[in-house]
Amino acid sequence: MRRSLLTLIFVSLISMFTLAQAPATGDVPADRQDLRQDRRDVRKDQRDINHDKRDLRQDRVDRNQDQRDINHDKRDINKDRAERNQDLKNGNTAAARAEQRDINHDKRDLNRDRADRNHDQRDINHDKRDLRHDRADRNQDRKDIRHDKGDLHRDRKGK
Repeated sequence: MRRSLLTLIFVSLISMFTLAQAPATGDVPADRQDLRQDRRDVRKDQRDINHDKRDLRQDRVDRNQDQRDINHDKRDINKDRAERNQDLKNGNTAAARAEQRDINHDKRDLNRDRADRNHDQRDINHDKRDLRHDRADRNQDRKDIRHDKGDLHRDRKGK
């Protein structure tokens, strides 16, 4: 009993050493396919990055245009208020009412422009987040490609 136990331990130790020193037999075609898929993923991630950059650029242009419109509307409101006050001072209430209607119209336009600007700013923040995630995915895929290339090289060499 003792002898068979020692023999069993000896055989198991010998088999462990021979398995540890055996060359790695990987599935080379599967590794090549994984490598091709990782390259496709990198190209897709790069396309996503380029799309997010274009979208981010366009959102910034829209936001800046909305800010220019806001500034223009504020100038119009101030000018119309001065004209309304002058008309009231001169006793011309009909012209003052017309100026007030113009002021109200400019205020509505101002509020719409502010909402558009805020919406564009929200889009910018989302696009920046998407861009950051897409870049991280691309970098991870690049790491995977380097790792898979090393595995493929070792498998071909039989090391």
